[in-house]
Amino acid sequence: MNISLAALPLWVAVLPLGLYLAALGWLHLRRRPTVLGGGLDLILLATAVSGLVLAGPLALLQPAFGAAPWAMGMLLSLFVLIVASGILVTRPRLVIYNITLEQLRPILAELANGLDPSARWAGESVALPARGLQVLVDGHGLARSVSVVAVGKRTSAEAWAEFGRRLRQAVGSLRVRRNPWGVALASLGCGIVLGAIGWGTVASPQSSGPAAVARAFRTF
Repeated sequence: MNISLAALPLWVAVLPLGLYLAALGWLHLRRRPTVLGGGLDLILLATAVSGLVLAGPLALLQPAFGAAPWAMGMLLSLFVLIVASGILVTRPRLVIYNITLEQLRPILAELANGLDPSARWAGESVALPARGLQVLVDGHGLARSVSVVAVGKRTSAEAWAEFGRRLRQAVGSLRVRRNPWGVALASLGCGIVLGAIGWGTVASPQSSGPAAVARAFRTF
């Protein structure tokens, strides 16, 4: 059975984006920061835009693959391969939501000194020579999120894993104020989800109510 991506309803394509924005808003409304691995963060972002990618670039490429039953599998595999390649080529990274650089830096300083007493700072990076680890801290301003990236030519996987475990423990005990931007993100995400479902409900005269939603998801 051949499925045409060009027939994918646009309202279904924007649903993952709406859910992602709503979840991101919720993270910023929590009273504790949330730490995500860089790979997981990229997977969630790719999932958020997956519907738009299917309805856009992959739909344009589908005619080149022909009408064979395996064409859809090839297109999806291409998308997964691109995401997997992005994860593999990026440096080890942790993303911390709803925290500022000023709040995180004392925690990182204490953590670095605990792991390696000879740790030294240079700007926004800290080197742990005894552990074979160098970390760059990158704050994102109004977004109130910080990326902690392992840099340097040689990064000890064991040291990075220990660093990440201790950072999660330290950040997990910190209480912060809610980010006002979280309300905007959550509202936008919920608005997209509700608008998309409402659009899908009235878009087809042959469908109504929950049945329309179920049929659209089966198409997706």
